Amino acid sequence: MSHEKQILELKEKIVYYERIIKNMSTPIIPSIVPRTIMIPIAGYISKERFEHIETQTLEYISEHRDIEKAVFDFTAVSLSDVEEFDYNDLAISISSLNSSLRLMGIRPIYVGFNPRFIQEIVRASIHVNIETYNSFRVALNQLLMEENQIITTIK
Repeated sequence: MSHEKQILELKEKIVYYERIIKNMSTPIIPSIVPRTIMIPIAGYISKERFEHIETQTLEYISEHRDIEKAVFDFTAVSLSDVEEFDYNDLAISISSLNSSLRLMGIRPIYVGFNPRFIQEIVRASIHVNIETYNSFRVALNQLLMEENQIITTIK
């Protein structure tokens, strides 16, 4: 096999694996709370990835018109995952996502922000008006209460 053909095949594999990674980077999970989805966000966050998260979420919601609430879980995002992300851009990206969802009639909820992450957004002096909870469990309990449902603990 020629050297050029090997390079071409490797480039095609890279494109293929990048597509797989991109698709796996935004899992959208139906919740036990009716009409609610959860989007766990883990790992490195870049502007492109955040735009991908927004696009995937909006496309999912447009295909599943019964969705009323979207919970974004940032618990697995560490400081090193957002180190290179400009916090002004991050606050603007979150605000944009929030606005897009609200325009679609969706209640966006954010959980699990790291304290340093919050400090940097506040220091950026960008007003971000979002509904937040410190954990997915707290948000889930709140949503279940609103639905007059409870989860019983099995011992």
